[in-house]
Amino acid sequence: MPVSLVSLTDLAALDFDEILDVRSPAEYAEDHIPGAISLPVLSNEERARVGTIYTRQSPFLARKIGAAIVARNAAMHIETALADKPKGYRPLVYCWRGGQRSGAFALILSQIGWRAETIEGGWRSYRRLVQEALYGSPWPAPVVLLDGNTGTAKTEILGLLRAAGMQVLDLEGLANHRGSLFGAMPGGQPAQKGFETALATARAALDPLRPVVIEAESSRIGHLNLPRGLWEAMKAAPRLELSVPLAARAAYLARRYRDVTDDPARLLATIDGLAPQHPRARIEAWRALAAEGAFEALAAGLMADHYDPRYGRQRARFEDRPTRRVTLDGLDPGALASSLPGLMAEIDALARL
Repeated sequence: MPVSLVSLTDLAALDFDEILDVRSPAEYAEDHIPGAISLPVLSNEERARVGTIYTRQSPFLARKIGAAIVARNAAMHIETALADKPKGYRPLVYCWRGGQRSGAFALILSQIGWRAETIEGGWRSYRRLVQEALYGSPWPAPVVLLDGNTGTAKTEILGLLRAAGMQVLDLEGLANHRGSLFGAMPGGQPAQKGFETALATARAALDPLRPVVIEAESSRIGHLNLPRGLWEAMKAAPRLELSVPLAARAAYLARRYRDVTDDPARLLATIDGLAPQHPRARIEAWRALAAEGAFEALAAGLMADHYDPRYGRQRARFEDRPTRRVTLDGLDPGALASSLPGLMAEIDALARL
């Protein structure tokens, strides 16, 4: 009997040995249930071929050809990825909507003796739960924003706060992006649906009685959009604003963005991307600093003339929100560690407002 999901936490409680996603690799890459293993019974090309036959020739012919392909791929998975599974193996199988692909694969696994089950409604039923959590329900926990200009080590501080026991939501980590023109990360960003699944999973784990600390962001991180409910909660939240001298921030960014500075072509292309917003002479000066390897000076110039003014304009929109300001003289590991108790005390005070 298919498993019916009514909440995002159901799967953990059901305690299956593994969750098997039998959709195509492209479907899996766009979004999948967290922790699911990709065992496609139709490849991208096979799925397209069967779909074309279904619409242009005959549904019966498509099902017959599809069944043969599914059987061959199922045999391959049984002989490889599933070869060492024990007699009591209990997998949960799903496809796009809980239909033919997952049902066929689960039936084959059940004939072996494994306790395979499917998800009623497949991935689409899980997707509906994600959408309801992010777009149909209010944000569940009080938010405190960690604010500050570029280079104030906000993301690193979030990690320290989490390690110290505070409730934290790292949006840039979920988006795999550092939130600026220079912020692309190895591996690229997830699709919007995949980001939303990760965000909904993190949301479900929050304690609604405790504040959650979130880095101040715009409503868009790279190419990903924040759900409106979260963005509204962030706009209304009290803020802890970090103030750090420009020189310390420049030194920190030169260390943190070494993946960018180690790639001269990428660095120059990113600087050129700022050309519509700045005088030509300034762009050329930044290019010269990049070519010289003067990365701290380049970071200082970018912050002084580009990022700090932008942050200032954005922050001015929220001047009516409760704000506490903390000055950090340095951003080395020792300085950050010593500042942590004070930051936590300020966050606790803001959460009580």
